[in-house]
Amino acid sequence: MKKLLALLAACAAASSFALAEGTEQPYRGFEARDITSLSDQDIADLRAGAGWGLALPAELNGFPGPAHVLELADELSLTKGQQDQVSAIYEAMRLEAVAQGEALIVAERALDAGFRAGNLDAPDLRRLIDAAATARADLRYVHLSRHLMTLDILNSEQVAAYAVLRGYADDPCASVPEGHDATMWRRHNGCDNG
Repeated sequence: MKKLLALLAACAAASSFALAEGTEQPYRGFEARDITSLSDQDIADLRAGAGWGLALPAELNGFPGPAHVLELADELSLTKGQQDQVSAIYEAMRLEAVAQGEALIVAERALDAGFRAGNLDAPDLRRLIDAAATARADLRYVHLSRHLMTLDILNSEQVAAYAVLRGYADDPCASVPEGHDATMWRRHNGCDNG
């Protein structure tokens, strides 16, 4: 009986250690990043004007994005006029998103530097957080506002076709639309939560 209890105690200790091992290091390696809150891919995406998932409330609620509308121009039967309008919206969005993405990078770098220096006080921390939050909000506005503009250019049939072509009219977990990162798509659509 003593051997059984000792064995159970050893198993419990090993399980606890294994659980702790997996949960104590979720940010391992992040300390080596240039900006701890942004990966190299995040920075590249922000500098390219990529959507960064900021427009999901629009995209997944029936407000098509200009980049994807242009990718699907033939399938949506866009007129030349529609293509020109959406192209103008996209190009303006991309230019603004690059500038706002850089502002977010600068703000996150300043916040990170404040902590690295080790001499932050509460007012400085508030100022740095507010600057980063404002930069993120401004970037998000750039992306979301262009979804509003794009919706005004499309007719209802095109909007419905867009939803089907992007995979929103079906079970989003059944297939990943072309051009999407499969892991991010599954995470954003809650596919792995069941």
